Amino acid sequence: MSENAVSFILSVAALCAVGGSLALALGVASPGAIQLRDFLERRGQVLTLAVAGTAMLGSLYYSEVAHFIPCEFCWYQRIAMYPLAVLLLVATVTRQQLHPRYVVTMAAIGIMLSMYHYQLELFPEQASKCTAGVPCSVRYVEEFGFISIAFMAGCGFLSILLLHLAMYRARHYSEA
Repeated sequence: MSENAVSFILSVAALCAVGGSLALALGVASPGAIQLRDFLERRGQVLTLAVAGTAMLGSLYYSEVAHFIPCEFCWYQRIAMYPLAVLLLVATVTRQQLHPRYVVTMAAIGIMLSMYHYQLELFPEQASKCTAGVPCSVRYVEEFGFISIAFMAGCGFLSILLLHLAMYRARHYSEA
């Protein structure tokens, strides 16, 4: 599969993940959403793993198959995402719930890094910390005129945060 096809698929997946996560976070409060709340309590962590795993595999595809050299902020975003994917995988396989404080903390750090990185891409004339190797303003991917790798990473972190908000709300409404 070509790099353009993979970029298109990952871009659409990133947008769908954010939209779906937002819909779940909002929909869980509706009065007839008992099955949705039950689903989120049972499978929310698996959804979060799917997002983190896809983000990790996507970044590995770009560096190992497409041979894109990651910039400094790409590495920082990977440092936030990879442990999330591994911890969520271990927790899911062992059928334990990973405490939200770990997931939310890493995702919050990751989304801040992604937002800063994305604005570096949008405004490349500003002084950048990324001077060694590949500058952080380089955009290897540009789908639909605005989606870059940093944008997709931000969508992944935002989806994880929204899924945890949905799981929290599901527990809150189930207890009420």
